Amino acid sequence: MKRLEGKSALITGSARGIGRAFAEAYVREGARVAIADINIERAQATASEIGPAAYAVQMDVTRQDSIDAAIGACADKAGGLDILINNAALFDLAPIVEITRESYDRLFSINVAGTLFTMQATAKQMIAQGRGGKIINMASQAGRRGEALVAIYCATKAAVISLTQSAGLNLIRHGINVNAIAPGVVDGEHWDGVDALFAKYENRPLGEKKRLVGAEVPFGRMGTADDLTGMAIFLASEESNYVVAQTYNVDGGNWMS
Repeated sequence: MKRLEGKSALITGSARGIGRAFAEAYVREGARVAIADINIERAQATASEIGPAAYAVQMDVTRQDSIDAAIGACADKAGGLDILINNAALFDLAPIVEITRESYDRLFSINVAGTLFTMQATAKQMIAQGRGGKIINMASQAGRRGEALVAIYCATKAAVISLTQSAGLNLIRHGINVNAIAPGVVDGEHWDGVDALFAKYENRPLGEKKRLVGAEVPFGRMGTADDLTGMAIFLASEESNYVVAQTYNVDGGNWMS
């Protein structure tokens, strides 16, 4: 039997990248998956490519009405909501003396408030259903430490780890397991943008930072979205019922905690 057979999942920011890989893995394991993205056309295209077990919902995690509408759509289309992955996030970097309030507000609005209030609305839905559930937040190795040029992003992901701990302790009494995944450096279009920012501030040629960080991973390469799906399936399945308020590093050995 598939590990997520009959489950309903919502994955934010899942029209592409890591979120899409999670959606594809969940469908393979028997779940019905809401492809939630601010870009509804892209979400619809992704859902169509994945197949009939996936459907698109428009979702802006900075707006409560959009969060509530997306969760309501899951309840209507899939008979409830059993699994949430808080995957939507934004990255930026700059030296401390060049950080702008606009960048700070944008990252905290999406990475922290978006995670918190999507988790809150999902928990309310799960409690009303009375059958528990699984919530998975996407943290990062950046949340485990400071980085000279990445202060705001690191702070947002440290906040995600802290929220995971507090929410996990609070919601387990309702049978809702809250845990998180902390990836390391994951290859993909996201890292092309990250590399360009490092090239700007560290005066490097394009591609050099990406090559260097990949070479530093003990496993021997950068991660891929598919490297994260096993943990995402485990944390959504009954196999993780006794796992509460934890953040798992899936990073090729980049960080130990």
